[in-house]
Amino acid sequence: MSALDSLNGVAFTAFGQHVIWSDMIGNTIGLAALALGWRRSIWTWPAQFLSGVILVAAYSSAHLSGGVGKQLLVIGVALWGWRQWQRGRQQAQDGSIAVRFAGWRERGLLLGGTALGTLAVGTLFTLIPQLSWNPWPDAYIFVGTLAAMVAQARGLVEFWCAWLLVDLVGVPLAFSSGLAFSGLVYVVYLALVVWGMRDWWLRSRAAGRTVLEGAAA
Repeated sequence: MSALDSLNGVAFTAFGQHVIWSDMIGNTIGLAALALGWRRSIWTWPAQFLSGVILVAAYSSAHLSGGVGKQLLVIGVALWGWRQWQRGRQQAQDGSIAVRFAGWRERGLLLGGTALGTLAVGTLFTLIPQLSWNPWPDAYIFVGTLAAMVAQARGLVEFWCAWLLVDLVGVPLAFSSGLAFSGLVYVVYLALVVWGMRDWWLRSRAAGRTVLEGAAA
């Protein structure tokens, strides 16, 4: 038995759903990556990279080409995000990465890019059915994940909003695709996203007040 076969073997069965090793391990590491992102630790990026590598196997076993593409994207963006945060460490607060709200132009670019990207990828998945059996949700998650990771790499509070919107589609899609552990993890993601959003929001406001007080002095 190959390592890939072992990763895609059944770890356990719960409520009539088979949970495979790659789905369980990859998403557990993904949870750790999100928690590290909440703490503004640069180690969130290696964790996201490793999670993406393992989840490629999980989505391949479920024949979700869009999911595989998403994880390949996660791998690539994780490397870029790690480099971005390394460069930005001199701007850190209490030894971690500095965070801020996006400007209106940045928000417009994120929203416009996400909408156009989803339209393009969804059209591609529709024209080539072999790429995805559920083209529009897959496209939405694929592009939404990219938008969230780009926003995170730039230290934008809005990245949490992007993850929240991705999760709202990811939970039902994961369960319907037989990736039960992914579905359960997405539910936990929702709680972490809400807490992380609150923490980054408060920190960005505190940083803004510090800047204003310094300018006044």
